[in-house]
Amino acid sequence: MSSTLFQRKFCRGLVYCVTALPVGMYAGDLLAAQAIIERDTVIDGSNPLVGYQVLNGATLTANGATTEQIFLREGGALEFNGSSIIATDDGVLTEGGAQAIINGSSIASEGRGVVVARSSVGGSAVWLSGSTVTGKDGGAAVASTSELHLNGSKVQGTGPGSAGVRMVNGWLEAKGSQIIGAQEGILVSGDGTVGEARVELDGSQVVGQDGAAMVVAGGRQGPAAAKITVSNGSQLSGSNGNLLEVRNQSNAELTVENSHLEGNIWAEQGSSAAVMLDKQATLTGQLENVGKLTIGNQSRWIMVADASVGDLALDGGTVEFGQPTDYHRLTLDSLSGSGAFVMHADFTSGQTDFLDITGNASGNHDLLIGSSGAEPQEEGNLQVVHTGGGDASFSLVNGTVDLGAFSYELVQRGNDWYLDGSRKIISPGTSSVMALFNAAPTVWYGELTSLRSRMGELRLDNGKAGGWMRTYGNKYDVAASSGVAYKQTQQGFSLGADVPLPVGDGQWLLGILAGHSRSDLDLGGGTSGDIDSYYLGLYTTWLDRSSGYYFDGVMKLNRFDNDSKVAMSDGTRAKGHYSSQGFGMSAEFGRHIELEQGYFIEPFTQWSTAYFQGKDYHLDNGLQAEGDAVASVLGKAGATFGRNFEGKNGRVIQPYLRAAYVHEFIDNNDVNVNRNRFSNDLSGSRLELGAGLAVAVAERLQMHVDLDHSRGEHVDQPWGVNLGMRYNW
Repeated sequence: MSSTLFQRKFCRGLVYCVTALPVGMYAGDLLAAQAIIERDTVIDGSNPLVGYQVLNGATLTANGATTEQIFLREGGALEFNGSSIIATDDGVLTEGGAQAIINGSSIASEGRGVVVARSSVGGSAVWLSGSTVTGKDGGAAVASTSELHLNGSKVQGTGPGSAGVRMVNGWLEAKGSQIIGAQEGILVSGDGTVGEARVELDGSQVVGQDGAAMVVAGGRQGPAAAKITVSNGSQLSGSNGNLLEVRNQSNAELTVENSHLEGNIWAEQGSSAAVMLDKQATLTGQLENVGKLTIGNQSRWIMVADASVGDLALDGGTVEFGQPTDYHRLTLDSLSGSGAFVMHADFTSGQTDFLDITGNASGNHDLLIGSSGAEPQEEGNLQVVHTGGGDASFSLVNGTVDLGAFSYELVQRGNDWYLDGSRKIISPGTSSVMALFNAAPTVWYGELTSLRSRMGELRLDNGKAGGWMRTYGNKYDVAASSGVAYKQTQQGFSLGADVPLPVGDGQWLLGILAGHSRSDLDLGGGTSGDIDSYYLGLYTTWLDRSSGYYFDGVMKLNRFDNDSKVAMSDGTRAKGHYSSQGFGMSAEFGRHIELEQGYFIEPFTQWSTAYFQGKDYHLDNGLQAEGDAVASVLGKAGATFGRNFEGKNGRVIQPYLRAAYVHEFIDNNDVNVNRNRFSNDLSGSRLELGAGLAVAVAERLQMHVDLDHSRGEHVDQPWGVNLGMRYNW
């Protein structure tokens, strides 16, 4: 494009002269009158409102000035600081090696705001920093071999059909900037002669108000080609939902780094698009006619519909098949590398996400299939992967997928992979439910140990009344043979007081106790449970001092607040809560036998029974649990051996050892999970060993420590600790 223009020219003595000037490519129609700058010139707000043409290597510096159109050519330069351009045509035009540096300024144009053109001499460059550019015909235009650099700036095309930036190849770099088009945000065209366009967006935003965010489209001069990099939180938005469109046999390569994009990438038949996601990038949207997709480490493509992609290369990246109830099919020409696929499957309906590789598949890939608490209605197989051949391997993350009461494995049959509904493993949700119902007896008995120690002290102290407090901790390892394996750690405290009864010559005492314990259940793999127990009880003890026979009796009422926290195979967590009550009684018979030199032995037998309320509850992932009432009948026989050391002022130190044989008789506490019946079984025998020390530190004050350990068929107690003190009235 060229035209003959009348322009004002700076001559010696600032005399206006008239000359004719042919305008180079992309110049458009210049103003009818311009000041010609052929030597370095500085202007400011005192200069008249005119346009300028800078050439022959001269530099125009504007500080706080307001001008009309500025045209740079033949090596001309512009330094535009805190100034404004108000143009009835294009705002700033550069060509032929010209450069413009624009800081903190504004450009408003009836044409294009900035035109970075080229001539036979070469391209040009413009740097915009902290500035705003608007143009009715487009925010900016960039020719091949030319450059536009934006830093903290805004470029906008405001007129119908205009783009924020239109490029014919060239280089566009935007940092912390906005590019907005009334139609496309960025439009790349080809000229069929010089290279490809280069677009680099760093922390920037591109908006197409009536079209795609970016369009790469060839024209009369040939197809277009572009390499586009979107990084560091950049955003793309198109009114039609498209982030990138590739048309007219053009080619685009899009790299997304450390950014999260939502929208589609569409390539017309005959055009090609390649996409790379890297450095924790995510893309949520449809890919259509994308020839190659590469997903790097910690990056993710989230599908929104069925899709076909040519070659998929994974380098630690992930493909997510969308929402749990939106089942999609991904068809690939080939698969390579290593990565993960996040999928969903429903045995109930037979629906599943499906990965179909029509050609060769290689590499090691994980399948993370969504978990559910709902129970499959049929046993069967669900196919999730097919390949056309190759040495690819697929495996489930964590080895299984949790669906309802059970977990299922992945099996390979030739070039196909299935979820096998016939091979069932108890799911973490079921394990959590069973453990909470199973743990009530060990919680109840663990709380009872503190009271048994108090009753022993009463016999040592000749039945004096008093108040007492205990803190205790217990660790239980429950074997899988009980129905579910878990580790239980209990800690709590008890408070109580007792007085002699006015019957039987003071040989009977009656007491009341209350306390709280918390048990943490660890089922492994991130699945856990918590039981908060609150209890209130009565106890009595009787001792015939002449014969040494004694009797201890306890009644205890509990309230349990139970919580499940389940780590599912797909990395999600399920939770559940319920409250229940329990009641139990314990009776111990024995004899305190004095031996020589302060030694004593105390053979005993203890019988306990407890009943815990059944309860129905559910996890928030849909798993339903129905717990029958839990019962326990525990028998124990053993002996305590110790010695009393008399100290000064009648003080007594009593160390002791204890051994007992214990047997649980109840073996069928049932739990229903999604109508599947499971049985908890703590029955069997175990050996208990213990040691303790009671010390009277003052006339009315005594301290106590007790240690326990047991080994059994279904339950081991690696350790138990009981610390306390009592004060006699």
